[in-house]
Parts: sequence; C-alpha cells; structure tokens
Amino acid sequence: MADSRSELYSEVSNMSLGGGGDDENIILNPAFDDGLNNWSGRGCQIALHDSTSDGTILPLNGGKYFASATGRTQSWNGIQQEITGRVERKLAYEVAATVRVLGGSTTTADVTVNLYVQGANGRDQYIGVAKSQASDKDWVQLQGKFLFNGAASRAVVFIDGPPAGVDLLLNSLVVKHAAKNPPPSPPDFQSVVHGVNIIQNSNLVDGSDGLNGWFPLGSCKLTVTSNGAPHVLPPMAKESLGTWEPLNGRYILVTSRTQTWMGAAQAIDDKLHLHATYQVSAWVRVGPQRSGPQNIGVSLGVDGKWISGGQVEAKDGRWYEVGGSFRIEKQPSKVIVSVQGPASGVDLMVAGLQIFPVDRTKRFKGLKKLTDKVRKRDVVVKISGSGDDAAAGSSVRVTQIKNSFPLGSCIMRTNMDNEDFVDFFVKNFNWAVFGNELKWYWTEPQKGSLNYADADELLELCRKNGMEARGHCIFWEVESAVQNWVRSLNKEDLSMAVQNRINGLLTRYKDQFRHYDVNNEMLHGSFYRDRLGEDIGSYMFKTANQLDPSATLFVNDYNVEGAVDTRASPEMYMKQILGLQEQDAPVGGIGLQGHVTAPVGPVVSSALDKLSVLGLPIWFTELDAPASNEYVRADDLEVMLREAFAHPSVEGIMLWGFWELFMFRGNAHLVNAEGELNEAGKRFLMLKQEWLSHARGRADDQGEFKFRGFHGTYRVEIITPNKKKLSQTFTVAAGDSALVVNINP
Repeated sequence: MADSRSELYSEVSNMSLGGGGDDENIILNPAFDDGLNNWSGRGCQIALHDSTSDGTILPLNGGKYFASATGRTQSWNGIQQEITGRVERKLAYEVAATVRVLGGSTTTADVTVNLYVQGANGRDQYIGVAKSQASDKDWVQLQGKFLFNGAASRAVVFIDGPPAGVDLLLNSLVVKHAAKNPPPSPPDFQSVVHGVNIIQNSNLVDGSDGLNGWFPLGSCKLTVTSNGAPHVLPPMAKESLGTWEPLNGRYILVTSRTQTWMGAAQAIDDKLHLHATYQVSAWVRVGPQRSGPQNIGVSLGVDGKWISGGQVEAKDGRWYEVGGSFRIEKQPSKVIVSVQGPASGVDLMVAGLQIFPVDRTKRFKGLKKLTDKVRKRDVVVKISGSGDDAAAGSSVRVTQIKNSFPLGSCIMRTNMDNEDFVDFFVKNFNWAVFGNELKWYWTEPQKGSLNYADADELLELCRKNGMEARGHCIFWEVESAVQNWVRSLNKEDLSMAVQNRINGLLTRYKDQFRHYDVNNEMLHGSFYRDRLGEDIGSYMFKTANQLDPSATLFVNDYNVEGAVDTRASPEMYMKQILGLQEQDAPVGGIGLQGHVTAPVGPVVSSALDKLSVLGLPIWFTELDAPASNEYVRADDLEVMLREAFAHPSVEGIMLWGFWELFMFRGNAHLVNAEGELNEAGKRFLMLKQEWLSHARGRADDQGEFKFRGFHGTYRVEIITPNKKKLSQTFTVAAGDSALVVNINP
C-alpha cells in the first residue's frame, strides 16, 4: 500500500520524558541555557532569543531562551545537533521537541524531527521520527521514537519541514532511551454477550409508528413500511448471531434527504464495550430517484468523529447486503449509528440492521475443522519386512520439520544490519517481499540513475536462507507514488520510460522472483491509464510475461476484504480482473493487501468466496492488524491468519512487517523495538506450532502406521521389534488420496 520505508512516522502517545528512569537526555544544552553551543543551522542561520521583538513569544515553562532557524530557502533547512557517540544501535529512543513557526504567509506548517545516520558501511539513512502541524499561535510538542539497526560513524538529529521563508522556532529537545511500557492487560469481556443485536427495535414493531428508538439524522423524514423487505437475514450475519429469527419484511423509508449524510439513526453509546469487535449487517435499498450507482454506508459517530461500519454500492432498485465491523478503543461519551450515503434527493430504505459483538472463539473452532480438511492429507507409513525383520509392532515417531504453506514478511535493506531482526525473520518465515527496494521510485529516483544494490542484497539474504521472494512492484498506478521525473514526462517519453522500466527490471531478475505485483492498486489510481490509455494495464502484464514466463503475475489492492470501500469491493476487483483477461492479460493471481482494522471472519470469508469464483490463487500480500491493546491485536491477527489458512483459494500470506518502528502502520508489530516478543508475536508463534503435525505409535499387523498431517516436510523414525533403527525424510504435498510412504529396512 503506502511506503514502508524507515522514514515513516511513528507517533507515540503518553510519552514520559520529564525525568525519572536511569537514562538521561542525550541532547547537550537542550533548552539553550548555554546559548547556541552544540547547535548549528541546517542550510540556514540560527539565532538565540529570550523573546520576540514584540514580546508575544516567550520560552515555555519558565525557560530562558529559545532558538530560531531563519533565512530558510528550502523546506529541509532547520536546526540540528550532532549526537555521534551518544546513541547506540538497536536501542529505541523517544523524542520530544517543542516547536512553533513564525512568519511567511502561513499560520500553520508541518514540522518534522528526523535522524541522519551515516553508516559505518558507507550507507546514509534518514529516519523520520515525528511529524505534526505547528502553529504561530502556540508551542506544540512533537513526540516519536526511533531506532537504527547498523553501526554509525555519524548521527545527527534535526528539525525541519516548514515552507521556505517561514522561521522555525525550537524551545527544547529531549532524546532519551525509550522507557519500557508496562505489561498490557487483556480486555475484560466477561459482561459481553456475543451474537446479540444491540440495536433497539430492529424489527420496527415498537411504538405507535414503529420507530421507537430511531430518529432522523438531519431534516429527513422516517416512516415504516410494513412489507417489501427481505425476510431472511443478510448472509454475513447468520453464522455470527447467537440466536435469530426470520425478518418480518418491515423497513424504514427515509425521504426528504437534502444531504448525503442524512439517514436513520440510533444512539448506542450505553451499549458498547471497549475493545470488543462488533459486526454490522443490514439490508439497504435506494429509491427510484437514483441516477447511477449510489454508495450506502453504516457509519458510527463517535464523539463527533465518523468511522465506517461497512459500505455497499447500490446500482439498481434491489435490496443489497451491507456488512462490516468496528471497534471502540477509548471510552466515548456519545456514539450514534446511522445508515446514510445516497445522493441528496434519493430515498433510502433500511431493514434488519444488526450490530453485535462477535464470538471469535466459536468461529475458530469451525475454522480448525475446515483447516483440517483443506491443509492436511492422510498419510500411510508402510514399513517393509518379514521374518526376523517383521515390521508389525514397530515403534513409529513422525515429526513435521516445516509447514510448506507460504508464510512470509516484508523486509527492508536497513533491517539486514540488525542481526536480531534477521534471526527472527529467517526462523519464522519462508517467503519475503521488499518494502520499497524494488519499487520504481527506489530503483530509479532520478532518470537514468539506477539503484539495484539494495534489492540485490535482500535477494542474496533470501537465497542464503532458502526463501522465495515476491516482486513488489513493477508499477504503481497511484499518482502520489510516482516519482516527479516520471510525472513530468509527455506521453511519448512516458511510454518509453515504461518500456525501459519493465525491460530493465525483469531482464535483470529473470527467474529470481516467483511473483510480481504488476501494477499496484489499480482500483485506487489511474496515473498510467489516464496518460497512456486503457490498455496499458494489459500491456504491462503481457510484456512481463514475455520477459519472465516463470513468474506468476498478480493484481494487488487494498480494502477488498473489509467491506469499507466501494471502489474496492470484491465485485469491482472481479470486474477489473475480467477486463484484463478479456484483453488477454495473463493475470495469474489475486493480491489482497490485508491492511485490516477490527476484522470479522464472515466479512473476510465472504470476499474470499466471491473472488474464488475466478479460479485464481489468492494471496494476502501485505497483512497487518493494528490495535493499541496487544491482546486485541493478537486476536485480530489470529482472525486473519485462520480465515486465510482455512480457505482453499488462499495459497499464501505475507505480513507487512513484524518489528516495531519498521512497519507501515503503528500498533501492528509482533516484536517490540528492542526485540521483545509481544502478545501478538506469541499468538503468531502459537499458530505456527499448531500448524505442525506430529504423531507417534506402533505399526499395525500389516506394518502400516497411519496419520493425518499438514502439508510439508517430515522426518519419520522407526524402531523395529528386533531393535533396528530406521529414519527417512519425506514431503506431504496437497492431494485427495492418501500418501503412501514406503520405508525399506
């Protein structure tokens, strides 16, 4: 999806930097009590102040001075301090900088805290630490964390970011070894009643008008119609609800809608439990005033901030199922749920709205049974022998060495300098994908300036450890992900640049990447289509296949599995894939990025079921599941891993990282910054162990020992009745019939 580079910002809340602990601030002269000693300008001048000339800006918290970066002609101009020798590799540091801006034509501007590290290996690295909007009205504190992996010959912390001509003011800077967070507590779900609808009067029979508990959001009008809605529950709700009855056909008709956000609403703030995952399901329909497809969504207003509980696109006058999920992680004072979305003037109909906490444990039991059917095979270990070498009664011990299901992770070149990161990676994954190092903006940041060194080193790491690699990605259709020099090309030059890119990349790495994401996120962008025509996508696939026939070519996109984005519904994805195939594009696989939030199994499996109709292998290519509570994060990760592993069309899972500070989204990591396994990491390893089969016992009278095991590599050890020891390694591949493994003394 978006960049996973180490420059990504990791915001940290509730940092305690005001003293305490064993680690002191490594910044020298942090509040400018000793003037500007130890500080310098970054491409500009710096000055010391006890106030501004008009006296309106004073140092914060009783300090004596603040500093300003002036004469800034570039956004990267700022104020810096060298910290070489005062920071250590593989240690996490927390940062707090108090800043504001002054002058220019803006009253607010982005300010960033960054770290420049000159590696002992000659590699330079820029690490984004914190980013926030600063104001000319008040001091603002930026907070963040950083860690660098390799040995450094030089390290500099600097603050920059505002546009040229805007002065940057710094009141103080604190950088210290990050405090250890207290151990988390699992949420208390004792009072949560799973599978019970929390919507009042969902069947629309209470009150004189049938609307008891409901109210119009905005100036629209609500009425109840007694018949015409479906009598069956939406399919995604059936398997999650505890007990349920058929619907009665009644629905709410919402009329006089003058804004898209107007609809039928209820207050539910007194019915929600923190950290519990809620599934959303309803039937919706739009009136005859529609002109083209209409988006309908279930939205949650949480203290005035709106979050999605699911969306669907209604193309005609039929009833549509809308489903999704949500979670509340901070205690709200007010929560309303509303069904809304069509264009103003279009009537909206709502029936059978269900919102209920899901019982994940119950679903996991069913998934385990399905997993046994999909991912295991019957095996017969047949021991030959007769007479003194009779095999009957032999002691047999079967141990699975590894599961063959592809389970990988995103890695980056800078991660290779941290031996702890590499150790966890090679022990726990069998596939890799590079976060940025194969993307065009990385391999050719300026026209003709090629950088394949980073990708080469990552590939070599994979080769040494017997790991396969996905090629992510050849092109990226979203314009913001296209480097400036490519954006500036005219049609003819862009066409030539596209040819050079695909020829250069796939010729260089022929037969080295098992997969390629050919043109990333085509559901969400149209850069190449807009400039080179609708057939550019099929051209990319055809050319890639000609250059590297051994690689499976994927489409790859986000939000497809979560029911939160009508642009990326399974139906829209299928339409895109079929369109490519109609142009003879050799689409070989479907990539679901899997950047999920509060996932629920029926929603995910529904998307997988729809996509599986195409008969193509499905991979989760960038899976992460952020949650502030590690136990909830572990549950979310388990939901996704079990749903994927149990579905017969899913042929691989790639995590989009696992180590804190080196992930696209915060609060998604399995391993804390300094190498400590958290609850999500423990759950991940637990599942890996669960998906290994071991068996022991004795051969029957025919010298056979039978078991059912996961696909993968095994070692069998046998001791015959006459004490002869036998051993053999074998592989269990997918298959419907029993695999016979012959063991000859």
